[in-house]
Amino acid sequence: MMFVFSVPATAQADERLRLMVMGDSLSAAYNMDQEQGWVALLAERLGDDVDVINASVSGETSGGGAQRFPDLLQQHEPNMVLLELGGNDGLRGLSPQQLHDNLAQMIEQSQAMDAEVILLGIDIPPNYGAAYREAFKDVFTRLADHYDVALLPFLLEGVALDDELMQDDDIHPTAEAQPIILENVWPLLAPRVERQLAHQASD
Repeated sequence: MMFVFSVPATAQADERLRLMVMGDSLSAAYNMDQEQGWVALLAERLGDDVDVINASVSGETSGGGAQRFPDLLQQHEPNMVLLELGGNDGLRGLSPQQLHDNLAQMIEQSQAMDAEVILLGIDIPPNYGAAYREAFKDVFTRLADHYDVALLPFLLEGVALDDELMQDDDIHPTAEAQPIILENVWPLLAPRVERQLAHQASD
């Protein structure tokens, strides 16, 4: 299920900045009200000038995301895309190279539509083995370098190792963790949104 968060504004919808979050359960407000999730909190903070489209689906892999992505791009024509996928690939032990290729495809498709991309990186537990974990984390760094896109190395910084901020499955953050996740994303996102809005205003 996809949610579009926006606040009524005097400008027409097609004149507002469109920001699409393409993620999994970490961005889909898993096991909580949608309004509590960090993406909804982001939409509230951005206010009238930005339409936030949350295309995140719990359980989504990078392969599933890559299949859905072209239609979502066509439908919403976002100015900015936040890619938050890979966690389920890692938990299932899927190939880091396949993760790389799927994310690369989505980055290229975004850039072909002049949409700015921000990668939201994720980590996996150490019990998956040091070599696999490093290969997994390296995917995000390599993509950011190759495609010259912004990278948040770890979306759950300050959350993942705090038992009080994680649900009982030790995988999904609680509602109390969502503002922290937003604060992790905000420093990378805010200046880019501001620049895009200024560019729109000058057109």
